[in-house]
Amino acid sequence: MKKFGENLKKLREEKYTTFDDLSINSVFDSSNYNKYELGKGNPTIETILKISSLLEIEPKELFDFYFDIKKNKIEM
Repeated sequence: MKKFGENLKKLREEKYTTFDDLSINSVFDSSNYNKYELGKGNPTIETILKISSLLEIEPKELFDFYFDIKKNKIEM
């Protein structure tokens, strides 16, 4: 989630410099959105679609980051 958050922050900063700018243009509460950027939130698919629409990007761009599967094992 940390890598997702870092990428989300980078993409958001390309369109909105602050959370306030983002909040003015969306239904997102800046504190909830901030959790996603910090890698502490777990957005639903619906939320991912809303974020991509807000940022005017394809949803797949939110997942365009490097993730080392061997180094970052996820417990099943």
